Amino acid sequence: MMVKSNLQQVLKPKTIGISSLRMGPFYTVASVELGNTTTKAIIVSTNLKTAEIFEIEKEVRMTRDVRPPRAGEEIFGETVFGVQLTQESVAEMISSILTSVISKSNLNIERDLHFVVRSTGVTAGFASPEEVGSIVKALADGCLQAGVPPRKMTASITPEQLPPGLRDFTWLKKVYFDGAIASSLPPANTEIVANEMEGELVTAGLKGAVKGTNIDFRNPVMTLDFGTTLAGRITDRGFPYAKTIGSFAGLAGAIPDAIVRGAGLAQAGTGCVLDVLPAGTTNPTKIDPMNVFDAHDLITVERVPESASRYGTVPVNPKAANESDVVLIGVDANLEKMENFGRTLSEGYTLDYLHEVIDGIQAGVVERILKVAESENLVLEDTSLGLTGRAITTGTKPDRIAKYLKLSSGEFWTDAHQIVFVEDGLAMGAAVAARCMNSMGTTKHPMGGRKGDRCIMAERMKLQGKK
Repeated sequence: MMVKSNLQQVLKPKTIGISSLRMGPFYTVASVELGNTTTKAIIVSTNLKTAEIFEIEKEVRMTRDVRPPRAGEEIFGETVFGVQLTQESVAEMISSILTSVISKSNLNIERDLHFVVRSTGVTAGFASPEEVGSIVKALADGCLQAGVPPRKMTASITPEQLPPGLRDFTWLKKVYFDGAIASSLPPANTEIVANEMEGELVTAGLKGAVKGTNIDFRNPVMTLDFGTTLAGRITDRGFPYAKTIGSFAGLAGAIPDAIVRGAGLAQAGTGCVLDVLPAGTTNPTKIDPMNVFDAHDLITVERVPESASRYGTVPVNPKAANESDVVLIGVDANLEKMENFGRTLSEGYTLDYLHEVIDGIQAGVVERILKVAESENLVLEDTSLGLTGRAITTGTKPDRIAKYLKLSSGEFWTDAHQIVFVEDGLAMGAAVAARCMNSMGTTKHPMGGRKGDRCIMAERMKLQGKK
């Protein structure tokens, strides 16, 4: 299968005003995400006839700015940078950013906002299920404090639970939500990696982001989210539902973050690449390839060993992965050594040079991940690759990857496979997940199923009828 017509630029959602929303039919969702580096509130809306997703408003804050714990508050966990979190401080931050973005959008929570999806990547720094439970409750408390009714955070069971204007677009009378998001089933054991939900949402978001383009990004897919930590999954060609056959864990943006801290360009401890001018110039800087090779000597990309309980700071369970027939691929690095590398690199080099080296490093990480996936027979003939996250969609990385990513055979990825880059894939995944939870798909523009294949609704009805 020759592809060639691949996208090198980063797909961004189109914008839409509230006057258009009220003309309908649109399904409007707020995505609230507490990450290790950034906390985001993004409001998106989906045209229920075309499945195209639009952005209404967005606000991004640095997670390190969450207020310090107060006397009497229990610290239940921290980010990978060591920022301490309490249920009260997280709830306040979530409430503040959600209230702000809703206010800026001029939306009315009761009338215009249909659903709120909460997610977090900071579970990478946690140590127990109790801590994860605390962050989930803190996110919910923040949404409630912002005025979101509980019913807008849970799936509908019947069409009558949806607003009258949306009932004609739900399939709840014929099917029920059985856990599959965009026709992908989660692993049988969801304790494989702490940020499993991120992988699920990102995969759904990449599938939704291409609506309105000529790209068919359906199963089988490999998705990668390069936030501070790595998330994503690989699916097979199963029909009507694909199975998760691969998952990812470890470090992503934390690696270049360490480099810029070591170079003295960002504050010690919690500084990151976002503190530095964005990568990429009109005249790209030529770099010494050995700088990239030297960095990769400090990075490990492999199938996560069975003995690991953490990989790249992220809690993992390789035994659960094996029981679920899921290959867990990890990326790890000694961040102290990465800081030393940045310190050495900063001597006599420009900021543009440093950014180009970082872009080369990150592109190399993607290729190494691909090689491991190939060695585990996870890359099928028609597997598409989707990438999102601040540490892979910025600077020259998309162009480098699209042009130079190679398979083990030496063939360029884009000679035989699709590749897409998407901004805010997780937020777009929230829009898709909310629709799936309320069975609001469209048979004319399906997100479920395989590339080039039909809508899966009839098969879902048969499958659930048998059960």
